[in-house]
Amino acid sequence: MNFIIRWIVTAISVAAAVWLVPGIEILSNSASWVGIVFFALILSLINMSIKPILQILSLPVTVLTLGIFYLVVNTLLLYIAAWLANGLFGAGFYIASFGSAFVASIVISLVSALVNGLIGNDA
Repeated sequence: MNFIIRWIVTAISVAAAVWLVPGIEILSNSASWVGIVFFALILSLINMSIKPILQILSLPVTVLTLGIFYLVVNTLLLYIAAWLANGLFGAGFYIASFGSAFVASIVISLVSALVNGLIGNDA
């Protein structure tokens, strides 16, 4: 049940990023929410599996930059999720530039924290 809640929260966050950040788009032929749902699934799975490993590996740089490098790790995970979602599902998730991905990772993090706080989920 916790994974489903995390998936829904991630889908809401990705939808907010697609809506707010220029350069982040869903280019699917079907409804755009289907692409967002599949992309959120991939991003949730990556956040549960690869993200802890990358956080440990990048810990020295993250400490030196006072936590700013953590946003770069989130941006890298966003790129990996877009690559997998486009390859596996043909979701059509388009990232125009690193700057767009960086701002989108900030928006996704903030909206996820807000929605998790509203629903009382500690994920």
